Amino acid sequence: MLIEVRDEAFDPWQELKDYERKCLTKGSFGASANFVGTMRDFNEGNTVTSMTLEHYPGMTEQHLQTIADQATQTHNLLDVLILHRVGPLQPGDPIVLVAVWSAHRAAAFNACREIMENLKSKAPFWKKENLADGERWVESNTPG
Repeated sequence: MLIEVRDEAFDPWQELKDYERKCLTKGSFGASANFVGTMRDFNEGNTVTSMTLEHYPGMTEQHLQTIADQATQTHNLLDVLILHRVGPLQPGDPIVLVAVWSAHRAAAFNACREIMENLKSKAPFWKKENLADGERWVESNTPG
């Protein structure tokens, strides 16, 4: 299992490929599911030119670890990978990668969605959006 909050850009597809090659044995899983979230150039009816994503170091990683541990137990997962960006972002930049591996597809689909929904609704991240006419803090997390 790997959970990281990073302040540098990453290629989610290369990360996924590298992780599978280094950490998983071929034939050891029957299903995998992943989600990649990227920065949009719009929100709440406004054009967003860039964004800064902040977090609470230590607390954020612990929250993500707890989410991964719960999903692993609930869905009998074989492995979990969560990468999340912080710092300055541009539209189109990958923000989050959630990947899970399990014996069966239902567990993989359900676990990936559960992890992502919990992350978006409860993890301690804060977004400051830069708009054409100023900036604003996003008031609340996305409901789970």
